[in-house]
Amino acid sequence: MTKVAVSGAAGRMGATVCEAVEGAEGLELTGRADPSLGVSLAEALGEAEVVVDFSIPDTALDNVKECLAAGVHVVVGTTGFDLEEARAAAEASSANCFVAPNFAIGAVLMMVVAQTIAPHMPETEIIELHHDKKLDAPSGTAARTAELIDAAGGHVHKPIHSVRLPGLVAHQEVIFGGTGQTLSIRHDSIDRHSFMPGVLLAVRKVGELPDHFTVGLEKLL
Repeated sequence: MTKVAVSGAAGRMGATVCEAVEGAEGLELTGRADPSLGVSLAEALGEAEVVVDFSIPDTALDNVKECLAAGVHVVVGTTGFDLEEARAAAEASSANCFVAPNFAIGAVLMMVVAQTIAPHMPETEIIELHHDKKLDAPSGTAARTAELIDAAGGHVHKPIHSVRLPGLVAHQEVIFGGTGQTLSIRHDSIDRHSFMPGVLLAVRKVGELPDHFTVGLEKLL
């Protein structure tokens, strides 16, 4: 039984993660950290073997460092913080840090397909749309998609287009343009439960990863 604590447990994603962990075989929810609950991460760590962080960009890096310093593996879904500083902390730790800009399997497949298209239709626009409470823009998913497309030989036009509106959850369209044609791929998360299979996969695998710092759910598929 793997013991799991959740940081940002009172938020939309954090609460959904708590629900998923409680219903998952082989996992036990042992702590919920969130300022609105009056529980610090240090208090929630307790006997946790893995922490899932869905907090906010301003606190995510400190949360990662605190988990790693305690020898606790951390799975991070928060975006908009310094990944290189997190990498340095992980590489100096005995624990592992896994970061995913998006935990939805469909979104990961969208990024993989985009890499395949990029060398053949390099000119690219990315439009990402999220709920109006999302703090960072562009989204971590869009930034990661752009990074992968550019690495595959594509050219993502800047800026990435970000839309924030009530009624949305998480959506992204990637448009490739060529002579006399365009090709679009789109992923829509219409419910936060779409992220839970990926989160649970990461929780189960983070302790087995060969590197102390890993980015991208595709590394686990």
